[in-house]
Amino acid sequence: MSISLVAILFIAAALSLFPQQSADAANAIYTFVTRTLGSAVQVLVLLAMGLVIYLATSKYGNIRLGEGKPEYSTLSWLFMFICAGLGSSTLYWGVAEWAYYYQTPGLNIAPRSQQALEFSVPYSFFHWGISAWATYTLASLIMAYHFHVRKNKGLSLSGIIAAITGVRPQGPWGKLVDLMFLIATVGALTISLVVTAATFTRGLSALTGLPDNFTVQAFVILLSGGIFCLSSWIGINNGLQRLSKMVGWGAFLLPLLVLIVGPTEFITNSIINAIGLTTQNFLQMSLFTDPLGDGSFTRNWTVFYWLWWISYTPGVAMFVTRVSRGRKIKEVIWGLILGSTVGCWFFFGVMESYAIHQFINGVINVLQVLETLGGETAVQQVLMSLPAGKLFLAAYLGVMIIFLASHMDAVAYTMAATSTRNLQEGDDPDRGLRLFWCVVITLIPLSILFTGASLETMKTTVVLTALPFLVILLVKVGGFIRWLKQDYADIPAHQVEHYLPQTPVEALEKTPVLPAGTVFKGDN
Repeated sequence: MSISLVAILFIAAALSLFPQQSADAANAIYTFVTRTLGSAVQVLVLLAMGLVIYLATSKYGNIRLGEGKPEYSTLSWLFMFICAGLGSSTLYWGVAEWAYYYQTPGLNIAPRSQQALEFSVPYSFFHWGISAWATYTLASLIMAYHFHVRKNKGLSLSGIIAAITGVRPQGPWGKLVDLMFLIATVGALTISLVVTAATFTRGLSALTGLPDNFTVQAFVILLSGGIFCLSSWIGINNGLQRLSKMVGWGAFLLPLLVLIVGPTEFITNSIINAIGLTTQNFLQMSLFTDPLGDGSFTRNWTVFYWLWWISYTPGVAMFVTRVSRGRKIKEVIWGLILGSTVGCWFFFGVMESYAIHQFINGVINVLQVLETLGGETAVQQVLMSLPAGKLFLAAYLGVMIIFLASHMDAVAYTMAATSTRNLQEGDDPDRGLRLFWCVVITLIPLSILFTGASLETMKTTVVLTALPFLVILLVKVGGFIRWLKQDYADIPAHQVEHYLPQTPVEALEKTPVLPAGTVFKGDN
């Protein structure tokens, strides 16, 4: 753990002390990598989606991940892994992302044209939709199978690699993959924290007149840090589960009210149209490489997003594994892919469509505000243009701060799990260790904010960590398929749900089919 902390502090110091050199190096590497491997990343993400859909619809979808009933209700379960998989900066992009696509659209659409505006919401749906969540789902299934079905020790990246390849988790390679995970996680969370703090303080300034400066932003980070430290200390059941419910309901009710009090017909038509365009153009969006152009849109948006999601897969997989014991594989798949996608589409669809309505009707020149005053001000002005705008802005900021706290809590859990040797099913990392990581992921963003280090450089650095994670994911997929064949290839479909790999097949053949939901245990 000490080596991990030193490495994280070293990278944070380098970004702060040598911002220009760090930016030049990171951007050069990123451009080379995305030009060379971008198309491969696009194909692999599409294949990942196909694989998880196959698993959900095959007999393997009935495999139960661990014994006993699910620990959490379906709604709490959905809310918790959405909070683990999405940062609070999602609330920012959920209002403003369409404007970037309007100015620099994909599919060789003319910038700032009517078609570019029409495709702006569908591209948000695409980048926050099924393909993205499929990467989380695949990584989560492999980790959950490793931990709950195979009963291997270690809720960590090194633990599952050790189970598949035989590499020692405490050896140099095991330590290296865990170190990469910790660095990527701290970097991604820092970006989310700083973007959230900037958006929150800009809105708070509009509501109260408080200055938008480092002191107020630091207070916001420390406030959210205090909330999630308390939540982490009291545990998942009493802490994170409650926070995630508050976030889930808040993120649902806020756009619902916007839909009701805003231009309901326009928003509804916009969402339905966006779903149609996303569905109709899904394959083209997935495989658009722009061979006759410079490919900048694909590199800067689609490939960037896929790598960003992949960089988050280890942490999300650990957390989904922790809260999914007793669930079937197909429950995890449909919950993560459909539940999360529908949630993202509803929030993005309503909030972006309302912002577009205000833009095309001349109420707010979103593009001008974006270029001159920044995205945080654009978000604040869009929300303030609603009836009872100050109330909506206050509610938005409230959801944002709780979202940030719940996401940080989930991240601290996965970092503590990675730092715990031989964690077994039913165990949680030590509370003191969780609290330690809570403090670390609160203080490092503060230092980055204080020194003014480039977030773009950090964002690029985080995305580059996705490349080794992508290789690791391919190794895990190979091991997962091998495990499925070894454990379930010869088990009839109607017996899969009640079979555990430790159970002799002969015992199953003599056993009647049990009622749905029953877990069969053979003699070992």
